[in-house]
Amino acid sequence: MHKTMTDYEKQRLEMDFQKFAHRHFESPSNCRNLAQIRFYVSELCAKIHEYEHTYEFVPAHAYALLAQYNHAQNRLILVDFKTTYSAVA
Repeated sequence: MHKTMTDYEKQRLEMDFQKFAHRHFESPSNCRNLAQIRFYVSELCAKIHEYEHTYEFVPAHAYALLAQYNHAQNRLILVDFKTTYSAVA
């Protein structure tokens, strides 16, 4: 049986997720290596999966945080790429 969530319930989940993320995740801008970012992406994806299956709802902040981690990861990959291939040239 599918129960539709109220706006209040969705807002509460958003706030709960933001509190959880603040306690358990490093800010993407503070991550300094790819392994660290990949760990947080993996943990965040597991949390998103948990929300999908438990509530059939994922807080928008979860996707926004995932996008921030992906951006930080791409930035570090670009830096590594430039460092590696500028040394070759």
